[in-house]
Amino acid sequence: MVTLAEVAQHAGVSASTVSYVLSGKRSISAGTRQRVEQSIRELGYHPNAGARALAGKRSNIIALMIPLRTDLYVPVMMEIAIAVATTARTHGYDVLLLTGEEGPDAVRRVTGSGLADAMILMDVELEDERLPLLRGTDQPSVLIGLPADSDGLTCVDLDWSATGALCVEHLAGLGHRDIAVIGEAPAVYERHTGFAERTLDGLRSAARETGVRLLHRPCEGGYDAMALTLARVFDERPATTGFVVQNESAVEPLLALLRQQGRAVPEDVSVVAICPDQVAVQASVRLTSVAIPAQEMGRRAVERLVAKLEGHGGDEVVLLAPGLTRRASSGPAPAAS
Repeated sequence: MVTLAEVAQHAGVSASTVSYVLSGKRSISAGTRQRVEQSIRELGYHPNAGARALAGKRSNIIALMIPLRTDLYVPVMMEIAIAVATTARTHGYDVLLLTGEEGPDAVRRVTGSGLADAMILMDVELEDERLPLLRGTDQPSVLIGLPADSDGLTCVDLDWSATGALCVEHLAGLGHRDIAVIGEAPAVYERHTGFAERTLDGLRSAARETGVRLLHRPCEGGYDAMALTLARVFDERPATTGFVVQNESAVEPLLALLRQQGRAVPEDVSVVAICPDQVAVQASVRLTSVAIPAQEMGRRAVERLVAKLEGHGGDEVVLLAPGLTRRASSGPAPAAS
């Protein structure tokens, strides 16, 4: 069995540094942490979970609550879940995956049964019914998402408001004055899901600041739904030359329909997507996009949860700054060409 000392020797650091990387008790430079994690993987080191459980009366399990809804893009949710699981194993924890739409009942089940030492919650709504229970328990938790009121909570998320603003600013800077937003399915907004609502707030705020006319239309995704939505957009705003898409299943149908209508991308219409890089680069037109940092969100959530479990993590909100990558789908508005 590989020992902690062997990991330290392999990584060229002290044993205490390896311990700090595993526990999160001290800040370690990114380079050192990566070197230690690489050694852990190469040597196959596993912390002694049994000893930790006996010492701390813990299960060494983290519950991950990730409702798998048909109106959300499941690959992103699962990428976050995989990042949570792999990071948790680095710290000696296993992950219990709860995929049902149980809401508060799932929180009660975990806190009342001792199934897990801590919880990570995804698919966070602005007024999430699970939050009063989290605030009323001593069990550590982290949200991957940001509710309307984050007081007394630890949250990790992309800065969705800044993401929406970045998309509008990019298109406005290219001369586009009429922008349509192809949003998530209507049910996502009906639930007041945090990421969708905050993106919309950022889009609208930037539109006001830049003098852009903005039209938001939810869309179920798929060709038929996108065809109806696009027809509605051009009926209401014939001068639309810019699109922001926050709906992965609508991306390719939108591009196909624009081609059928004889609207060239980006010569006639520009498209900016909020989506994983893989979706953006594999589209029929390489999309200008703001990526969703799924792996970093999962990793940071676990790191903050482990810090809480070790007794030195406080409540905080961590918002990851968005970055826009310009590709082939965005260009000057036709009138500005």
